[in-house]
Amino acid sequence: MLIIAIAGGTASGKTTIAKNIIEILNSNKVSLISMDSYYVDLSHLSFEERKKFNFDHPNSIDWDLLYTHLDSLISGKPIKKPIYSFTEYTRKEKFELVYPNSVVILEGLFALYDERIRKMSKIKIFVEAPDDIRLIRRIYRDIKERGRDIDDIIEQYVNFVRPMYVEFIEPTKKYADIIIQNEKNFKAAIELLTALAERHIIWT
Repeated sequence: MLIIAIAGGTASGKTTIAKNIIEILNSNKVSLISMDSYYVDLSHLSFEERKKFNFDHPNSIDWDLLYTHLDSLISGKPIKKPIYSFTEYTRKEKFELVYPNSVVILEGLFALYDERIRKMSKIKIFVEAPDDIRLIRRIYRDIKERGRDIDDIIEQYVNFVRPMYVEFIEPTKKYADIIIQNEKNFKAAIELLTALAERHIIWT
């Protein structure tokens, strides 16, 4: 199994790159694991308390569950991936059944943060984009897709997103095999990653 880990700051293009690879390849041979699904369960907190939680800190991730699930996929076992609600700021009671595949793409802010996960990953990617571009993309996404208002988005960005990126996410760039500059066009990077994944699929 080939695990491709794609890390980077908020709205840098991680999910877009992952979905492009899956679209080009046969989706039946590629599984996508978003780290957003592995935020710790906050159902015991009130809605207002959950809204104030720092989702941009490494401690927001249920690392043991993520590691166990990746290990299960490597061992050929399906997993019950949690489903996270961005409007309720917690996990849903439902889950998604994910089956082992030739290629697994793990994408998220902290995809290169944990040493155990890095050792599992055969290709490690870090996606970069200018801060202003990422902020604009995040505002657009959170209003359109997650029902957030502009004040909440800016407050979260200033208090959590930006400082956590500087402290915890950007430093993981040193672990990357490939750094993608995603300001305008990342076609060449998509073609390279797709070719590497295709070669693995052919030989497995």
